[in-house]
Amino acid sequence: MHKPMTVTGTIGRAMSLVVVLAIATIGYAFVLLMATLNDAEALNVAGSMRMQNYRLAHDIQTQSHDFSSHILLFERSIYSPSLKALQGWSVPNDITQDYYQLIHRWHELKYWLVNGQRENYLLAMPEYVSKIDAFVFKLQNYSEQKWQQLAWAGGLGLGGILITSLFVVIYVRREIVAPLSALVNASEQMQANVFSVPLRVVSENELGMLTRTFNRMAQELHARYRTLEQAVDEKTRRLQKANQSLELLYHSSSQLTASRISTENFSSVVADMASIEGVSAVKLEIYNQGEAPLVIVRQKAQVEYKSVSFVATPFDSHKPMEDIESTWAFSESLLMGEQSLGRLSWNVVLPCPDSALIESFKSMLSRAIYYNRAQRQAEQLLLLKERGAIARELHDSLAQSLSYLKIQVALLKKQARKKAVASAADPIIDELDSALADAYTQLRELLTTFRLSIGEGSFGGALQSMIAQLQEQTSAKIGLNNALSSMTLAAHEQVHLLQLVREAVLNAVKHAHASHIDVDCREEDHHVIVTINDDGIGMKDITSKMHHFGLAIMHERAERLGGTLAVVSALGEGCRVTVRYPRSV
Repeated sequence: MHKPMTVTGTIGRAMSLVVVLAIATIGYAFVLLMATLNDAEALNVAGSMRMQNYRLAHDIQTQSHDFSSHILLFERSIYSPSLKALQGWSVPNDITQDYYQLIHRWHELKYWLVNGQRENYLLAMPEYVSKIDAFVFKLQNYSEQKWQQLAWAGGLGLGGILITSLFVVIYVRREIVAPLSALVNASEQMQANVFSVPLRVVSENELGMLTRTFNRMAQELHARYRTLEQAVDEKTRRLQKANQSLELLYHSSSQLTASRISTENFSSVVADMASIEGVSAVKLEIYNQGEAPLVIVRQKAQVEYKSVSFVATPFDSHKPMEDIESTWAFSESLLMGEQSLGRLSWNVVLPCPDSALIESFKSMLSRAIYYNRAQRQAEQLLLLKERGAIARELHDSLAQSLSYLKIQVALLKKQARKKAVASAADPIIDELDSALADAYTQLRELLTTFRLSIGEGSFGGALQSMIAQLQEQTSAKIGLNNALSSMTLAAHEQVHLLQLVREAVLNAVKHAHASHIDVDCREEDHHVIVTINDDGIGMKDITSKMHHFGLAIMHERAERLGGTLAVVSALGEGCRVTVRYPRSV
């Protein structure tokens, strides 16, 4: 199918023609100019040959001494490079033949000059000069012809270029400038919201296509302009919604920039997320190694903290725990790098919530949980550093003193035995030795508890690690059920609970000779409850044992937590130690 000529094609061909004419004209002119470079010299040399002939005739008449040198000069002139160039293929044959005849005639004249027949030369010289004149005239005509050809070629080339340029100008004005002017005028009218400006299509080239496209565009704009106000209203509504989202994000971020992030801060953020349009309920689960997840649920009207029964097992931070609910429409893990920090679940209603806003809350909560872990770890490290310093001081002072007293009591008993006489002081010495041994043992246990550590800010992880260490020291089976979350425990609470559990388990191992020990940590009615049960030999009189087995220290720790320590035991029925105190976080 034949395609119509385009504007670019027509102008391109015209410009190509201009280039071809310019190249042809310049090329032909260059060739002619190169051919005429030798003409001036050839004319000068040929003209000088006439003068040299007259000079030779004068030398003959005056018998000049320069006669021989003038013959050589004429010889050089007639064989000069400029005249030899007349033998080329581009030179007319008549000029070349005349040049050959001049050379042939010169050989005859030279023979007369050299052999003393100078009178013959004088007689033949006028004829030879006339031949030279004819030769010079032909050279002049030949040079003039080349200049005329150059002028004609230049004139024709420039004329063709001028005609082509005029065609391009006229074509551009008719095919480009006029349609573009009409398009500009129509654009100005459309800027004034006048869309009924149909343009006439005058050709089938690119501008014709542009004109048709412009007409269609004007019709579409006219149709769309009718719905512009509705679109503006919709955009305004979205901007208002975006502003509300920004205010919501600002309020949530201010909650998570507190110096100490608590569960109240997280619950506020969950409440903010639940207030998003299209979100009906939100659940946040925060994971910690070896612990039950802290679960916060928001259902538009109230925030609910769920205590989840969770048996402590080794926790894989790269595999999030299964969601405890199966009715949530969306549920995604909160990640920091490859580490799973928790899970965020939510239900939606129409209209659907903004997914970007949900992603912002996910990112914000992930960073807050990670930062909260770092806060708790820093607090625990500071607390443990202080306790470690106290342990070193006790070891360097009181422990050394008790060791010295034990040595002195041992020496005293040895001296008493040497006398082999019983005295009233022997029971006192034995009591003193027993008390020092108990004091030294309690001090060592105290130093051990001072050195307890909480790895990575996780109470559950530290509790598991401690139980594992105690399990290596006994054949008794130690069970652990931990439903507490590090998020709800302050740093000093975690340390006290670890020491209470350790002391109770050690008592069950060393003194009760238990075969099964169960540790249960849970939360009920905003109270933390820790119970240690064993199936050991039990105790008959608990009151008399309060100052033994570290029970006094355990009571003191419970009081520091603002709670109570209860010990229930009977002979042959094991023992139960219960710590209960109100939750502070």
